[in-house]
Amino acid sequence: MPDSPAPPAPPGSRRVILFSGHMVDAPGRALPRFPPACVPAAAQRIAAALDQLGAGPGDLGLTQGAAGGDLLFAEAAQARGLPLQLLQPFAEDEFVARSVRPVCDGEDWVARYRAVAARLAAPPRVMPPGPPDDNPYERCNRWLLDTALAHGGEQVWLLCLWDGQGGDGAGGTAHMVGEVRRHHGHVIHIDCRRLWQGASP
Repeated sequence: MPDSPAPPAPPGSRRVILFSGHMVDAPGRALPRFPPACVPAAAQRIAAALDQLGAGPGDLGLTQGAAGGDLLFAEAAQARGLPLQLLQPFAEDEFVARSVRPVCDGEDWVARYRAVAARLAAPPRVMPPGPPDDNPYERCNRWLLDTALAHGGEQVWLLCLWDGQGGDGAGGTAHMVGEVRRHHGHVIHIDCRRLWQGASP
């Protein structure tokens, strides 16, 4: 179950479920945050959160599609018939090179990404160009949230796989959590530090 429970939605409402979460650790990461051994536990927590929300064909899922939490969410969403849209800060090939391939078992994650993308009703959307001094990851977070608010109004949930700390750079999960809370959305927090308890040695 998620560490932060999901509030109920009014009957018949259309929910938009954003996902933001840590990527699987890159090889040689100095301080492990989301090691590959924690992936099965993360997948179970994400699936449980979607089941608790009753997520299904009447709702909408939004995420970038990075290796790790994003793709685990995407796979779980598609397994439940939840319509899914990927919004990405770069053209798809560059996104895969930056946010899918560089992690541990990167080629396996690329294959999982390709399988998710092949099942999408519409191809991944690429963020329009912005000011040169604007961080693309932060701007993509704002784009995801603006899209969610436009579709779902107050029925916006952020499901996040997060250690509660600041990220490695701008535009991470901490930024998304802050943006959603600022807009009075609901945050469902899966604390990735607890995944270590279920990881094999």
